[in-house]
Amino acid sequence: MPSVKVKMVDGGRIIVPAAFRRAMGVTKGDTLTLELNGVELRVSSAKAAQLAALRELQAYVRTVPKSAVSVVDQLIAERRAEAARE
Repeated sequence: MPSVKVKMVDGGRIIVPAAFRRAMGVTKGDTLTLELNGVELRVSSAKAAQLAALRELQAYVRTVPKSAVSVVDQLIAERRAEAARE
């Protein structure tokens, strides 16, 4: 997303453009985290971070090859074998 210029108003407030808020998935009342890195101000939200982590995990899981054997079926078979030995 391209950068935009905003002005600071009374009380040190800045207006985050609607397109940025939508992209971050934040709405009125959400808590944001501010991080100062040199002269840069980074704004993030826990909600956006959670969504990003979820998408990253989903992308990873899609790359994992599917097993020909069901893990659930394996577990059931092991439990039945244990029960038969008892």
